[in-house]
Amino acid sequence: MLNSASSNLIYIASIILFLVGFYAVAARPNLIKKIIGINIMETSVFLFLIGIGTKKNGAVPIIVEGVKNYINPLPQAVVLMALVVGVGTTALSLILAVRLSESEKEERQ
Repeated sequence: MLNSASSNLIYIASIILFLVGFYAVAARPNLIKKIIGINIMETSVFLFLIGIGTKKNGAVPIIVEGVKNYINPLPQAVVLMALVVGVGTTALSLILAVRLSESEKEERQ
């Protein structure tokens, strides 16, 4: 049982991170904390995708004689692309949160 849990540690960690992020989104009224929770959830998905792409005793995906067990490079490429998109969406959501805060202050005055 313990050996099975240690081999699936990356999946367990990604599930825990996702639940922490979901809690931050669902339970916190502050918009900045919700954005941080979404980023934590996003990071957990990245961790999960990297976990899918790894293999025990896997080699770099360069064709060499005698090597039959290669690591799949596609999940890592997807994670790199998603990191760029995630930074952009985080910046946009932070800008919108600041603008929303400014407009609420103007309405109060």
